[in-house]
Amino acid sequence: MASTLFTKMFSGHRLIHSTSFLSHQPQFLSSLFSKRLFCIQTVPVPVSTSQNIKTTGWVPCMASSSIGRRASYSTQSVSTNEPVVSVDWLYDNLKVPDIKVLDASWYMPDEQRNPIQEYQVAHIPGALFFDVDGISDRTTKLPHMLPSEEAFAAAVSALGIENKDDLVVYDGKGLFSAARVWWMFRVFGHDRIWVLDGGLPRWRASGYDVESSASSDAILKASAASEAIEKVYKGQTVGPLTFHTKFQPHLVWNLDQVKKNIEDKTHQHIDARSKPRFDGAVPEPRKGIRSGHVPGSKCIPFAQLLDSSHALLPANELKKRFEQEGISLDSPAVTSCGTGVTACILALGLHRLGKSDVAVYDGSWTEWGAQSDTPVDIS
Repeated sequence: MASTLFTKMFSGHRLIHSTSFLSHQPQFLSSLFSKRLFCIQTVPVPVSTSQNIKTTGWVPCMASSSIGRRASYSTQSVSTNEPVVSVDWLYDNLKVPDIKVLDASWYMPDEQRNPIQEYQVAHIPGALFFDVDGISDRTTKLPHMLPSEEAFAAAVSALGIENKDDLVVYDGKGLFSAARVWWMFRVFGHDRIWVLDGGLPRWRASGYDVESSASSDAILKASAASEAIEKVYKGQTVGPLTFHTKFQPHLVWNLDQVKKNIEDKTHQHIDARSKPRFDGAVPEPRKGIRSGHVPGSKCIPFAQLLDSSHALLPANELKKRFEQEGISLDSPAVTSCGTGVTACILALGLHRLGKSDVAVYDGSWTEWGAQSDTPVDIS
C-alpha cells in the first residue's frame, strides 16, 4: 500500500512561496499594506519547501479582523459542544503543544481532484494528511467504510496521534470531508476534535501562510497509516499504539438498523443528498444503484447547512433549516447520504444545535440502493 500511496503523488512539484512572490511585487505590496497588517521576520525554511525562498520575507502577522485580540493558546477554552473552530482561533493556537491539525480532503471521483497531490502543493503548516479512502474497512467493496477499532487505532497511531491530543480537521472545499473524519474520531471515543470552519479556502483567504512538501514526514506517516491498516486486516503485528479506541456504537448504524427503523420509527431519518437524487428523478452517479430514498426519510441537502463560503451556518439559521423540513430537535435522528461523507455534515450541524448523539448510516445509499430486497420510495 505504501507504493500505491506514492503512485497517487507527483514528484518534483514545488509551490512558490507567497513570500518570494511578494518581495518582487512592490505594487501588490502597496495594496496589501492598505488592507492588512504585515511584518518582516526571519523564518527558518524547511527542506520540503520551495528551493528559492529567501529566509527573510513578508509574513502575515494576523488577519486584519483579529488585530489587537489576545491569543488563547489553549483548547480548554473551546467546548466540545461547539463542533467547529475559526481560522483565527487556529492561527493563534497552531503552535500549542498537543494540538494536531489534519488535512482530510477528499473529493468525488467526477471532480478529478487528487487530495494527496493538493496536500503536497499547499497545506496548513504542520498538518498531517488523513486518507479518507485509505483509513477504511478493507473487507468490503463499499467506499471508505468505517474500519475496525483495531485498524483505526493502528492507522491513527502511525500518524503519530495520541489520545491526549486535541485535533482540528479541515479539507480543501471549505466544509466537506472534514466532517466525516470528525465523526470517525467521535465514533472511536475521541471527542476533542473540531472542524476548521471554512477549511483551507478560508485559511488562505484570511492571509495565513501555507506550506508545501513533496517528501515530508507527514507523507511518510500517511503511507505508514495505510500499511498499518493492511497489516491489521491480514492479521499481522503492527507497531506500538499511541491511540486507543473506545467504540461508541450509538453513533453508527448499519443496514439492518435502518430497515428496522422503517417499521419502528424510533429515529428521524435525514438524507443529505440532493433533492433530485432523493426524489429518484435523476440516475445515481454510481452504476448499479437504484434511484430514490429510504421510505419515511426526509431530505435536507447538506449544502443548505453551509453559507456561500462553505462554512457552517449559525445555530439560529441551522435550526430554521431543520424545522422547515419537520425535523424535531427533541427526537433522535440518523443521517445518510451517498457514501457516508456528507451525512456527517448533517450530524455536525445538529451537534451545533445540541444534538450530540446523531447516528450516521455508514453504508448510506450506495449500500441501500444496491440491494435487491431493500424498499425504495420515489417522489
